[in-house]
Amino acid sequence: MATGKMDAEKEIKRNPHGDFKAIEASRPAFAANDFHYTQAPKPDWKPGSGPNEPSVLKKSHRSIDPYAEGRPVVHNYKMLISAIVPRPIGFVSTVAPDGKSSNLAPFSYFNMVNHDPPIFVLGFSGGKDRAKDSLKNLLETKECTINIITEEYIEAANFTAINAPIGVSEWSFSGLHGAKSSMVKPDRVQEAVFSIEGKLVYTHEWTSKNPETPDKKTGVTAFVEGVHFWARDDAIDEQNVLLDPAVSHHIWVEIMYADSEQVMKPISRLGGISYGRTTQAFELPRPDYDEVTKDPEAAKLAKPMGPGQSE
Repeated sequence: MATGKMDAEKEIKRNPHGDFKAIEASRPAFAANDFHYTQAPKPDWKPGSGPNEPSVLKKSHRSIDPYAEGRPVVHNYKMLISAIVPRPIGFVSTVAPDGKSSNLAPFSYFNMVNHDPPIFVLGFSGGKDRAKDSLKNLLETKECTINIITEEYIEAANFTAINAPIGVSEWSFSGLHGAKSSMVKPDRVQEAVFSIEGKLVYTHEWTSKNPETPDKKTGVTAFVEGVHFWARDDAIDEQNVLLDPAVSHHIWVEIMYADSEQVMKPISRLGGISYGRTTQAFELPRPDYDEVTKDPEAAKLAKPMGPGQSE
């Protein structure tokens, strides 16, 4: 990552602990948990029932102006990363145009937005004029790989966020292994259960709406097309369709609805320095209007309702 400029991460002071290792040592050890299904929170929920806990309607809300006088913009950042959770992490590999240096970095502004063509978004803090290595390489080469982070290498992935000087590879600090891609030059991460080879489609640069910095470029959103995929054999079904966190292809049918060994073990981003695990799930079928309204009581709910109206 580039240095010589203000390190935004240090300004944010995300770490809330004076001695993190001491705090961590006081916590229970990380334990393997079998992936399992539970019931939905309220299995007897009926159409029109509203929230599971009606008491939430008695809770008050606070109005927050993101640009209120005296409110630092960094407060919006801290609030949003603790509110928009869990978030998938884009683990991005890029190479410099001359091919002599490579970069590997995690991004919590990441998601998919389309499937045909497969389109993914990556968010970079700062403008193009202050682009760090990942964005700089992506802008110049138009290529990257995006790897999905799992429990097996979360510490290694986190260490690639180190503020290394230009020319120093995060790959070395992580100890992770590069594997050749098919259609792009950047390596994919060999340890990743799922990887995406991507080509840049479009970028949009964002300008601050803070009255104090009206012309400041604050971020770049990159739209990346997935042109090739890599999926670990034991995590995907035989048709190359579904990756499941708790299934191996050779026992797919037997354990579809049973507790089982977790395969993908996805990690998500929470607020501050916190991460989340996915070790249990519940299923909710999508409702079909024609089927639902066969019930006379549910059919009574079929009526127009204006904004802000409720019974």
